[in-house]
Amino acid sequence: MVSLTQGTQRQSWLPLFVLGVGMSMIVIDATIVNVAVPTIMADLRLSATDVEWVNSIYALAFAALLIPLGRTGDVRGRRRTFRIGLVVFLAASLLAATATSGALLIGARVLQGVGASMVVPMTLAVVNALYTGTRRTVAFAVWGSIIGGMAALGPLLGGWVVSDFGWRWAFWVNLPIGLLVLLGTLKVPETRDPRAGGADLPGLLLSVIGPSALVFGLIEGQTYGWFTAADGSLSPVPLAFALAALALPALVLAERARARAGRPVVLDLSLFALPSFRYGGAAAMIVMLGEFGLILVLPLFLQSAIGFSAFQTGLIVASLAAGTFLAGGVVPRLSLAPRVIVRIGLALEATAALAIGLTVSPSIGPWSLVPWLALYGVGIGFASAQLPNVMLAGVPAGKSGAASGLQSAIRQLGAAIGIAVLGAVLVTGLDSAMHRHLPGHPELAAAVRESGGTAIPAIRDPAWHAAAVAASADATRRVTILTGLALLAGVGATFLLPDTGRSPSRREEE
Repeated sequence: MVSLTQGTQRQSWLPLFVLGVGMSMIVIDATIVNVAVPTIMADLRLSATDVEWVNSIYALAFAALLIPLGRTGDVRGRRRTFRIGLVVFLAASLLAATATSGALLIGARVLQGVGASMVVPMTLAVVNALYTGTRRTVAFAVWGSIIGGMAALGPLLGGWVVSDFGWRWAFWVNLPIGLLVLLGTLKVPETRDPRAGGADLPGLLLSVIGPSALVFGLIEGQTYGWFTAADGSLSPVPLAFALAALALPALVLAERARARAGRPVVLDLSLFALPSFRYGGAAAMIVMLGEFGLILVLPLFLQSAIGFSAFQTGLIVASLAAGTFLAGGVVPRLSLAPRVIVRIGLALEATAALAIGLTVSPSIGPWSLVPWLALYGVGIGFASAQLPNVMLAGVPAGKSGAASGLQSAIRQLGAAIGIAVLGAVLVTGLDSAMHRHLPGHPELAAAVRESGGTAIPAIRDPAWHAAAVAASADATRRVTILTGLALLAGVGATFLLPDTGRSPSRREEE
């Protein structure tokens, strides 16, 4: 294990830059694919089910491996795990860029998810191990800004790349960037936990089965039906939830027994004994639920109902990224405790989400949402930047990988819950609003509901089209206001967070 002396701590921001570029590539790629879907469908002749798997299989592979691979970094070395993850992700990007069928593309997306599950938690683990004092605050501000900002910039960059170069360049572009990041990892110190070791096969299997079954059920509930499929057969979703209900408690019991016996564990339950990790995890889940809820519905509404192009929508949503990056520069200068910064961030997000809900209307202008999205981005930059700082503040350096993997898994679960719950709210809202604005047309209401609103541009009758747009505005308003209320609950959760240190801008280098 590299000894991280004070000199090593002060020598360079280069490791943070390398890790940040690597994570940016992962975050952007996850959102670029959403923009490329129509082109991919036409080129490879994919069915709707194929497209669903192109998107969801990545999230499943990513969520399933975060916990075991987080611990792998502690045992085998975090830089090594990061580099292996990059190689896997780049190889998968090459396969995706040259895919000639839906099956090959889906397989490549699985491998991308595997690579991403090594890269993302290792960035956080290395940052947690390398930086202390004021530099730690700055490093986490950069990390949080990348997560929030790049997720918002992804659709804009995706629209440009796909429109001007074709969908395959959404994957080709990863290769030169990834190779440069691999070269840059030579300047990233290796860290590991010399006390960690030994295999935990039961924990490994259960930590893969449980989260992946739960995330599958949450993501695919809208597609396959929560209880029965469209043809009346049993949906796989309740079976997935049943599997998760068995595997997750079994994981906790198995890991608790192994820890009592002094044997190695994949899931370190002692992390939840730390109030900062326990309550920070609850806040992080709420943050991701809210963020993904907003990003889910707004582009749909702006493009399908209002008629903005993908590029116009990307420009509007990019204001969120601008706010996030602005916050990344402000946070390190604040003379406030990290938990207070998180609280302010969540309060700003909640305020902006409620304001967006009140602003949404069938006659909304192209820039009406920009100030509120920018404010929302500032809130993300505050909250997302310092939540990991708060969560990992009490975690021993040797457990950084395991804690980072578990933290990422909690965030991913929050995102999946946000997609499932707020997606269901959107669908039911569209259905009830269509019946209210256009009674007596159940077939049209069903088409709008089942498409999530994407069928609205195809409605030719002006009166019917206006009714569908009004219904979409009502449903979007409902989702964004619910998002704001959920984020207000997150503000409440921050009052349970312990004080993890002195004011960031006054903290001395450790």
